[in-house]
Amino acid sequence: MRLETKLALFNALSKLLLVLLGVVVIPPVVSRIAVDHTDQRLHEKKQQVLDLIARDGLAAFIRQEQNQAYADYNILRQEFITLTPDPGPPRVLPRETLFNEPRQLEQATEDFRILSYHFQAQQRPYHLEIGSSLATVELLEATLRRLALWVLVVGALLTILTDAAFARFLLRPLGELITRKLRNVRHPSAFPFAPIPTSTTDFRRLDDSLNEMMHQMQSAFEKEREFMSNVSHELLTPVSILQSRFENLLQDPDLSHAHSLQIVESQKTLYRLRNTVRTLLLIANIENEQFLREETVSLLAVLAEVLNELDDRLAQRELHLRMQLAPDYLVTRANHSLLFTLLLNLLSNAIKYNRPGGDIVVSGQPLPGGGYRLRVADTGPGIAPEHLPHLFDRFRRFHAGGAAAPEGYGLGLPIARTIAAFHEATLTATSEIGKGSCFVLEFGPARSTPADA
Repeated sequence: MRLETKLALFNALSKLLLVLLGVVVIPPVVSRIAVDHTDQRLHEKKQQVLDLIARDGLAAFIRQEQNQAYADYNILRQEFITLTPDPGPPRVLPRETLFNEPRQLEQATEDFRILSYHFQAQQRPYHLEIGSSLATVELLEATLRRLALWVLVVGALLTILTDAAFARFLLRPLGELITRKLRNVRHPSAFPFAPIPTSTTDFRRLDDSLNEMMHQMQSAFEKEREFMSNVSHELLTPVSILQSRFENLLQDPDLSHAHSLQIVESQKTLYRLRNTVRTLLLIANIENEQFLREETVSLLAVLAEVLNELDDRLAQRELHLRMQLAPDYLVTRANHSLLFTLLLNLLSNAIKYNRPGGDIVVSGQPLPGGGYRLRVADTGPGIAPEHLPHLFDRFRRFHAGGAAAPEGYGLGLPIARTIAAFHEATLTATSEIGKGSCFVLEFGPARSTPADA
């Protein structure tokens, strides 16, 4: 998962947690706010009543000669005010309390939040009650709760979007670094050293470190190529001279039979050395881009040439080969001779490391996203799992799976992978002990097109 995606998910989960926490915390907080707001309104109304009494006296509320109480209700019975003489025992005045209590109004019971205030006016104690319906409080509470939740949700969504946009902007240099300098670079010589534009110090240091490391790797590759190419060229000359001398010695009529056998064995060793040197020289030439890629090559035609070359070896080991290529495939910007060498090495290994009378299946099919996959499968003894990661290493020698399997894989597979990389293709291998091996060659969509397209 990409770092940008992880950051976006973390931000989204943190905001979701914040929303869930808000759902739990907001209701009691809003309930407390609604009650405090109602209490504040009751205090304000109480102060208004006291101000009226101070200005106009009690006559506006109570006709004292008749000892009548004053009561006022709004039309919806949501609020009330009562002012009555207080007949209770003497007490410390003034005294105020707030409480919830049901009251019956015209044969209907309603819950009220009530402010009770005892005070003294005109030498007499009075009791003032101001009530507000709890239905009004609950309505205010529900309104505030919805508003708070909507603000929280909208705020969380906005912060998620802004966090995602900022993370994308912040990590853009890292994405360019991965795409331009890591993912699409198959060889140090193709590495772009142009700096990535960024103002982030960490990304700048990472970019500089990659450039420095790739400079060192490129230098090491160039030295290796130059050394391999020079050594290969220099070795071919003495090998050719030794081979000519051995051939001249074999023409001597006075040479004994024992010495002739020794010279023949030396020629075999010299032949193997010459093939190794030529293979190393071929790898160096491929890596140095000394081969042209100007041909359009049919895989089916190249396979036909390879099978014609290997027909005798197939018959000698009584192997059965099946071709399943439909449709044919054209590899553009290719080199015919190198593709021939690549397929020859794969099929040669399938023959060499197969059991007598076994099968070889060469199949090909277009890939869903474009490109083409070619598979070469055999029924040989297979390759041990611990050897698969080193299968394409140069000069790595080990025993193949199975008692009858020959030792080592030579340089055939390393050169096959080098040719595949030259054509911007991938070569991989899978195997199972006792059931055989399968080599998969995949051409990308930009490299090849169907022959019948």
